[in-house]
Amino acid sequence: MTNRTRREEIAAGLAEVEERIAEACRAAGRTREEVTLVAVTKTYPASDVRLLAELGVRDVGENRDQEASAKARECADLGLAWHFIGQLQTNKVRSVVRYADVVHSVDRLRLVSALGGEAVRAGREVTCLVQVALDDDPARGGARPGDVPALADAVAATEGLRLGGVMAVAPLGEEPGRAFAGLREIARAVREAHPGADVVSAGMSGDLSEAVANGATHLRVGTALLGRRKPFVR
Repeated sequence: MTNRTRREEIAAGLAEVEERIAEACRAAGRTREEVTLVAVTKTYPASDVRLLAELGVRDVGENRDQEASAKARECADLGLAWHFIGQLQTNKVRSVVRYADVVHSVDRLRLVSALGGEAVRAGREVTCLVQVALDDDPARGGARPGDVPALADAVAATEGLRLGGVMAVAPLGEEPGRAFAGLREIARAVREAHPGADVVSAGMSGDLSEAVANGATHLRVGTALLGRRKPFVR
């Protein structure tokens, strides 16, 4: 596939996603400007990130440090905001803090302290979202709803970090609108305690409309933008 053809393919995907977001915003009585599109580029090459940037996308999401760190270096000239959206092990924190502007997957106190220490060491401020578990599957990460307030307080009190808000993934096999309605209430409680924490990261290619209807401010979209992924090979 030529680069020109790939650009046209991505442009078509972006136009379709933008129309879906616009329609969801209209249905929810919201403006398009209230919602940030995070293009999830895991398993796709840096050349796709460059094409997305040419087409006006400014926020890029990755979930594996090994892949993300290399892409962030290769695309450092583009002035993009990099979002780390995958589960994060403490031994990867130093690397992630070097390039990530936002970490969506903060789900335990040990991770908060590790992120804060490395952010201070790097002379950076990293925005953190508390990941909320909307089901009981530990493999998907996230803090139990009852633990979210204390985690939010810890992020807000940690030097080098800024509490941005909350993030969640809709449970498998359940109606996403119901899950996102629950997240909306958790987000509201966090915002009451921390008025600046207004980010609600929810919604992906298959459930972005339900997320927008329930107050999502950030949508993490990959497949609908870039096509079906090939298996990642290390």
